[in-house]
Amino acid sequence: MKKHTFKSLLLRRFIVVLLLLAQLGLILYFILNTSKSSVYLSYALHLLSLIVALHTVSRPQDPGYKLLWVFLVLLFPVFGGLFYLIFNQQRTSRRLGKRIGVIHQQTENQFLLLATPELVKTQECPPQSVYLQEHCGFPAFINTGTEYFSPGEIFHTVLLRELKKAERYIFLEYFIISQGSMWESILNVLVEKVSQGVDVRVVYDDMGCLSGIPFRYYQQLRSMGIQCVSFNPFRPVLAALQNNRDHRKIAVIDGKVAFTGGINLADEYVNAYERFGHWKDSAVMLKGPAAWGLTVIFLQMWQLLDPSCSIQYEDFLPEGAPIAPLPSGIVQPYADSPMDHDRVSEALYLQMIYSARKTLYINTPYLIVDDAMKNALILSAKSGVDVRIITPQHGDKKLVHFTTRSFYPELLEAGVKIYEYARGFNHSKTMCADGKTAIIGTANLDYRSLYLHFECGVFLSDTPAVDSLQRDFMQTLKHCTPVLPGAIKKSFLRNLFQDICRLLAPVL
Repeated sequence: MKKHTFKSLLLRRFIVVLLLLAQLGLILYFILNTSKSSVYLSYALHLLSLIVALHTVSRPQDPGYKLLWVFLVLLFPVFGGLFYLIFNQQRTSRRLGKRIGVIHQQTENQFLLLATPELVKTQECPPQSVYLQEHCGFPAFINTGTEYFSPGEIFHTVLLRELKKAERYIFLEYFIISQGSMWESILNVLVEKVSQGVDVRVVYDDMGCLSGIPFRYYQQLRSMGIQCVSFNPFRPVLAALQNNRDHRKIAVIDGKVAFTGGINLADEYVNAYERFGHWKDSAVMLKGPAAWGLTVIFLQMWQLLDPSCSIQYEDFLPEGAPIAPLPSGIVQPYADSPMDHDRVSEALYLQMIYSARKTLYINTPYLIVDDAMKNALILSAKSGVDVRIITPQHGDKKLVHFTTRSFYPELLEAGVKIYEYARGFNHSKTMCADGKTAIIGTANLDYRSLYLHFECGVFLSDTPAVDSLQRDFMQTLKHCTPVLPGAIKKSFLRNLFQDICRLLAPVL
């Protein structure tokens, strides 16, 4: 990265943090000083805090999120309620939620253009398939080749190969794009394809790219002929909407080939740049009808971010001879949005845990779970299922890694086997049950992914990628350190700090 670009990014981050702190300080100063000068205002703010606490308890939210806000409101009764209203009750979030609902309602039938929905209705399918299709609107696909990649270097090579084959369009949607050798190699292909008349579109999350690319980078890409929009441009304003980020990773080529998984477009993901030791990550490639599922998910996001555009989904259907029938099993791409009441990623993970009969293998960089997820893992292990979880030995965020380790003792005591990837950072987000079903996607086992972020993934049943994932998991165990019961030291101060971190888990 050029020196002046790095300085610009550093300055931008400093200014953002400074503005947020100044804003928070002004709010607290105003509330405290005004309430001191007016007894009636102080009583009113106390009453507001009580009403907010009652309202929060009655809402259909995660218990951990409720507990955090009730604790803060009661701990700071003067300004806690008002701060909740300032932070959460904003029109922009409600408007965005309504727009998303309208788009999904108008386009949900587009998935069916290449899907095989009758498969779920006529055959004995996993409950995950039924849930995704009948309740969430993400139908089953067949005749799709699936290929699992790990680590990121392999994915990078295959992605470049497939991008160079593009004839009609390339769609990229990523949480992080960062200047470096990986993005440069991809950008060179995109520019070449634009010159050949290929429709190239890029979506990136503005906060995710805060330290990786220059401010308003979309303008640079547009000058190259690439259509580009940034998701939820970050503004240094205390607003709940800033918590909702586009954490998806999607690459689509001509509607025939698609990728998703944990890998962003930055050098550390392909070990071209070392941050926390060796970066262990994963992705899946879909070749065939199921690639259309990720195509529709991308177009829905594009329609949300560019309301002026008119999208005819049929125009993007793959052309040419269909791929020959493959023994692919069931493939179901899906998306998750924090703007509705369906926590799709969490529901799928819970179904996978409860449906496992022999083995349950999990990769996750963060293990910060609510009671429902924790109890499901504990019950599964106590029921005789071989539950194994791989987390990083070197965390990318010290506080988050500390909180992850706070969950170890309860899980280990119940019989869950936990391993830490000793070579570096494990960023994979996968779950595999009984060697038959698997999820490969973007959602971590933490509050942000399950409740606040836009996520996506692929549910797989009896596909080649499931076998590859299970073999890779067993191979990865050779590079892991098993966490033994009693390995996590206990002390009064440590336990107290862990309790605080777990209370704050919804905002970590």
